[in-house]
This record gives sequence, structure tokens and C-alpha cells, in this order.
Amino acid sequence: MALTRLLHRALGRRSVRARIALASAGLFLVTGAALVAATYALVDHSLAAPAVASQTGPERARLVRECHAEKANRPPVLDGPDAEAQCQHAIFGGVRLGAADQRASDLHGLLLWSLTGLGVATIVACVLGWAAGRRILLPLHTVTAAARRTSQEHLGERIGFDGADDELKELADTFDDMLGRLDHAFASQRRFVANAAHELRTPLTSARTLIDVAMAKPVRTTGQLEVLAVRVREALGQAEALIEGLLTLARSDRGLASYEPADLEAAAQDAIDQISPTARDSEIVIHADLSPSPALGDRILLDRLAANLLDNAVRYNVTGGSVRVVTGTGDGMSYITVTNTGSLVPESAVESLFEPFTRLDGRVGNGQGVGLGLSIVASVVNAHNGHLQAEALPNGGMTISARLPKPTGPA
Repeated sequence: MALTRLLHRALGRRSVRARIALASAGLFLVTGAALVAATYALVDHSLAAPAVASQTGPERARLVRECHAEKANRPPVLDGPDAEAQCQHAIFGGVRLGAADQRASDLHGLLLWSLTGLGVATIVACVLGWAAGRRILLPLHTVTAAARRTSQEHLGERIGFDGADDELKELADTFDDMLGRLDHAFASQRRFVANAAHELRTPLTSARTLIDVAMAKPVRTTGQLEVLAVRVREALGQAEALIEGLLTLARSDRGLASYEPADLEAAAQDAIDQISPTARDSEIVIHADLSPSPALGDRILLDRLAANLLDNAVRYNVTGGSVRVVTGTGDGMSYITVTNTGSLVPESAVESLFEPFTRLDGRVGNGQGVGLGLSIVASVVNAHNGHLQAEALPNGGMTISARLPKPTGPA
């Protein structure tokens, strides 16, 4: 009954443990059969086959009886000069025949017992392989149990396998790393949703407060209503910019559905033309050193990449500051680099500036943007399989460089 259940599990479920058992039995059967064949051939070669006698069996038996009769001093049956030779030939033939029969019997017994032992040992190897498979696959059961317990609310659990440094430990460590990344991703997602809700609620709350205050006044003049309309429009514009930024971020995070030729030089020039009025109001000088910088991807997202870099460089600058924009190619990459003056940026805060809703002077909107500009830049660069480099300058300001793969074919 136990053997039947074992075979059913081995052949029915085809589990890894059953495969280990069958592989152990199969390998032992093959190597054992080779060993039996080699042993049989060696023994067969060692036991030399005797020469075949010329007489037939009945004739040889008659000659042996006659020779024994002569040795017993009975009347001789054989006569002639070759009688003694015939006797010796008959006796030696009998001996050789007996030796041949014994040799065949020994080889048959050797083969029979070898095959029987091989069969029994194969079954034992299968059972031992089944037992060893449980020990070998124990870390896999641990990983499976941890995976079943894992959910969005239990991503902090880790396997922490401390066994031998082998493939199973590597699997467990990889699973722990995956849980860590998922935990970080879910935490980042929850933080993003909370921040987005807060950022979006801020202008709506401001607009509602302005309306409530205006409506609470017993007398409302036309001038007050105009001021109210302007301020409400500003609040709604901020909400609209936030929603547009969220949509752009979602579009770039989704990846590229199609690719089309584009040029970072043209995108940078359009961004400069768009931001120039704001720069002039703050007496910020824009220096442009633009060269052809072909790229392949989503043209709208690449235009947004350049626009956000320029907007960030001007928005977080100082009065009378400067911005330098450079485009070109090098090392098989097309790049756009924007350098601006401004306040000092801690080196430790550079990386966090590319996260959504992160600002040096606080998370809540401060009238200088919605906190998604550099996040969109990072997302667009990742969507185009590019590289983003940022460096805080010792005298204030930053240098941000986006490098994208240069198209290999004709544009």
C-alpha cells in the first residue's frame, strides 16, 4: 500500500521530490547496469573456455567405461596400439565438458544474482532519493510558505535563510530582495497617493474657502467678486497643472507604445522660447549652446522633458541668475544638460528631488510648482532607457543632464 501511494505521488503529481527520487533510481540503474556488464565481461574473459572434444557425448561415455574396465583388470574392451591414447582422450574430453558446464553455470548464476541485486538496489536508491529530496527541498517549502503568507499588508516578512551558500540560499535571498522591493514600491505608492490627494485638495480647499468667505459677507461689491474670481481661477489653475502633471507622469511610467524620430535640440529651443518671458521678469539670463541631438521615442514626452528642466532651472533660481542649456551627442548618446544658479542644495537631497512632491522648502505647494517637474523628467528618461545625472554646485544651483540612446539608423 505504501509503495502504491509512493508510485502514485511520483507518477501522478510529478513533483520535484518525485523527480529527484526517479532521477536517483535511474542514475543508479544505468551505472549499476554498466558495472554488471563490465563485471560479467571480465569474469567471462577470466574463465577461459576449454577446447571442444571431438567425440560425441554417448561415444565419450562408452570410452570412459571401457577405460575404467581395463583399470579394474577386467577383460580389455579396447585393443590396438592406440587404445591408451583413446582412453586418455576420452577422459580429458569428459573433464573439459564438465568444466564448460561449470563455467556456464557460474556465469549464469553471476548474471542472475547481479541483476537481482541491481533491481533491489535501484528500489533502495529510489526510496533514499525520495527521503533525501525532502531534506533538499526544505528551503523551497519555506519559500513557498512565505510566498503564501505574503500580501500587501505583510511585505515586511523575510525568509532569512542561513543555510549553506548554494542555489537554494540564493533563491531565498532573491525572494527576500523581491519582497524588499515590493515593500518599498507599495510604501512609495501609498505615499504618492497620500501626497497627491493632499496637493490636489490644497487648491480646492483654497477656492472653497475664498467662496465661503465672499458669500458670508452681507454686501459684496463688484471689485470683491473680481478679486475672488481671479484667486479662484489661480487655485483651479494650480489644480489643473497638478492633474496634468499626474497624467504625464502616468503616461511616461506606462512606457512607450511607439517610437518616432525627435531632436532634443528642437525640444530645448521650444522650451527656451516658452520660459523666456518668465526668465526676463526675474532678470535671469539663459545661455544656449545647442547642437543636433537626435533621439527616438515619444516626441511629446521629450518636449515635456526639456520644458520641465528649463522650468525648474528658472523657477528655483535667484534674481539676476543664469541658466545654461547644452545639447549634443557623445559616446553614442544624445544629451541635454541644464545648469542653473540658485540656492545651495545639500548633496544628500539631490536624489530625493526626483521623487514626486518633494521640495527643499517643504512638501505643500508654495506657488513655485506642483512638485512633479523633476519626477516627470526621471520617468521620461527611464521610459526612453536613458540615464539621468544630477549634481549640486558648490556655489548654489544644480546641473542636471539627461542622456538618451542615439538612434543607430537614419532619422
